[in-house]
Amino acid sequence: MSPQWRDDQPIWRQIKDRMLAAILDGTLHEGEPLPSVRQIAVEFQVNPLTVSKAYQELADENVVERRRGLGMFVTGGARDSMQARERDLFLTNDWPDIAARIRRLGLSAKELLSRIEGADQ
Repeated sequence: MSPQWRDDQPIWRQIKDRMLAAILDGTLHEGEPLPSVRQIAVEFQVNPLTVSKAYQELADENVVERRRGLGMFVTGGARDSMQARERDLFLTNDWPDIAARIRRLGLSAKELLSRIEGADQ
């Protein structure tokens, strides 16, 4: 993970988003531990309280669970529920603008799919 931060969001939120992305991408699997707060704080050169806030948000959303003395672990079903939530957000918030732009540009489904298939290789 790159320690480059954007100015448009608090750092704790960006750490949270990176952990969510790692779970969605399959880098972090259900039942696996998250890196320790200290490890992330050192790696990203941030205050451990910043990392703790990100982890607490993940726990509040039931994406991770705290195991006393062991750390934070990805909960069972976290990836599936996150994926469903992210799909809904995409289709509600992003897709209408994307679909409108596709229509304006006159792109066909075939053209779009060929780009996706080319990107996968």
